[in-house]
Amino acid sequence: MTLHRAHYHATIDAFLNTSADAICGMLASRSGGAVEPTQLRAWQEQVAVLQMALVPYGGQGHVFFEFVLPRIGRRVDVVLVINHVVLVVEFKAGEKEFHRRAIDQVWDYALDLKNFHEPSHAIPLVPVLIATQAESVDLALTTPAHDGVYEPVRIGRGQLGLLLHRLTAENASQCIDGLAWGAGRYSPTPTIVEAARALYGGHAVSDISRSDAGASNLTRTSQYLNEVIAGAQEVGRKAICLLTGVPGAGKTLVGLDVAAQHMDAASSLHSVFLSGNGPLVAILTEALAQDRVQRARREGGILTKGAARRQVETFIQNVHHFRDDCLLDPGPPPEHVAIFDEAQRAWNREQTVAFMARKKGHPDFQMSEPEYLLSCMDRHSDWAVVLCLVGGGQEINTGEAGISEWIEALQSRYPNWEIHLSPRLHDSEYGSGAALRALSGRERVHLNDSLHLDVSMRSFRAERVSDWVKFVLDLEEDKARGTLHELLPRYPIVLTRDLDAAKAWVKKRARGNERFGMIVSSQAQRLKPHAIDIRVPIDPVHWFLGPKEDVRSSYYLEDAATEFQVQGLELDWACVVWDADFRKSGSVWDHWSFVGSRWQRVRKPDRQAYLKNAYRVLLTRARQGMALVVPMGSGHDPTRAENFYDETYSYLRSIGLPTLD
Repeated sequence: MTLHRAHYHATIDAFLNTSADAICGMLASRSGGAVEPTQLRAWQEQVAVLQMALVPYGGQGHVFFEFVLPRIGRRVDVVLVINHVVLVVEFKAGEKEFHRRAIDQVWDYALDLKNFHEPSHAIPLVPVLIATQAESVDLALTTPAHDGVYEPVRIGRGQLGLLLHRLTAENASQCIDGLAWGAGRYSPTPTIVEAARALYGGHAVSDISRSDAGASNLTRTSQYLNEVIAGAQEVGRKAICLLTGVPGAGKTLVGLDVAAQHMDAASSLHSVFLSGNGPLVAILTEALAQDRVQRARREGGILTKGAARRQVETFIQNVHHFRDDCLLDPGPPPEHVAIFDEAQRAWNREQTVAFMARKKGHPDFQMSEPEYLLSCMDRHSDWAVVLCLVGGGQEINTGEAGISEWIEALQSRYPNWEIHLSPRLHDSEYGSGAALRALSGRERVHLNDSLHLDVSMRSFRAERVSDWVKFVLDLEEDKARGTLHELLPRYPIVLTRDLDAAKAWVKKRARGNERFGMIVSSQAQRLKPHAIDIRVPIDPVHWFLGPKEDVRSSYYLEDAATEFQVQGLELDWACVVWDADFRKSGSVWDHWSFVGSRWQRVRKPDRQAYLKNAYRVLLTRARQGMALVVPMGSGHDPTRAENFYDETYSYLRSIGLPTLD
């Protein structure tokens, strides 16, 4: 019997009664490509080890080879479901030692199943690393973590039988139905990097997104957008879709899904994903190029990193490169579908005109960025579709226009474009009420609930994190306190004045390759005494993608990223350090900027909004939990006076945050 998720599946009885050659033949036939001799030898060795260890367990479980985890684009070597426990097994053929990366790899597999595979939520999972040339090691089982995941067990090839004996003897809970376990629903919540890798590798959005009833149906949204694209092509019309969503709801995932379905430059539906978020584009480009090189290597080919990057750039581009290409070439762009991520951050007319005159030598340029980008797509003589991905309350820089600039451009310059809107654009955080009212008498304006994603999927442990952050920043204390009470059992948040304590807390909770990092406001100028200097720029590619041993990576907790480097991305665990730029004062927030040697009050409403939104971004980056650090002030340093920090700390503590102090 086979399951779609595993390349080979059988009861232990059937597995023991099948030859290694037959099993390897089935694995090879289902691998989807040429199989290297080294892989065949590895499978044969795995079969031999397992058939020797499983003899006492015939009739007591199931064996799965090459169990697919689409969220992280990998396959588990072997999963054993025996009696009351599931073993997630990774073989390292020919290895004598247990390397840290291999340990974290098998731990990641077990955590992925625990978090996203429904039948695994309530059962013990044991990650097992087998180094086939290792000497026998002391076999010690630790107590499983609160969620039932053991720390990885390291064994030599001859010790699997002993491990199985200990596990099955110790556990007396109800036996697991291996067939039902293997067929259970896998409902992942990928990071944006994982999602991009999976979509670029050919997975559908339904493969890598949750499908529980509590989450918005991303598939439905993607289908609606594809229907708009197909309809525009069929009738030769131009259309725009404005997709809204709370932070982490999957807007970027939907945009990447649409772009991934139409990557072929020769296709009439050719699409491109565009973002003005430089760090996001750099990180995704590097991650996808690395993944493409590795896939080519696994398939027996050779692909240089440069060639891989050029392939990726037909899929995802910096919006400024797209803009510059259109300045040079007056013809229509090659893509008929353009997806603009974080469209609310496009520049207003004043900012765009000044930039074009100063940097591009176009003193007569008189358009906002949305108006110009629409004009580029309007050059097509037949049809075009623009998809704007819109976050509410996330404008964080001078000149960012919000979504109203897009609507005003459509109303004043493009009366024949069809408009598809999210009904939630009327909400206050999108700041587009007046512009929307101007559309009330316009034809071909469609409101559809499919264009709003209202459940945050960034945190698979607690969907209401974004709600809690909104209540905290809006000073709605009772709502913040009540929402926090719902969050804390599954999504820990702690408060401290000790940065070292926060770092230790984050490190202790992260398992496997779960990524953690330190993040601060770009205006956090007076954290230098804590060895945090935001004037020293980080390399976001190394920070987000670097391994644990890379001192430039987020894992080292030495370099802090700001809202500009983390917007649109996520960490598993975050250490958020709060400076005096955004401080509680009585019944309001005070907004400050450090200039020269002293703090200056920020009085302009738009700059106040940027500062508040910066903290909104910082507080919504973590998927699993975060530590908030409000440092102690100093009685000897007037730029770090105690009262700059104390009231913020007291406020956060008053709404129920547990402390480490």
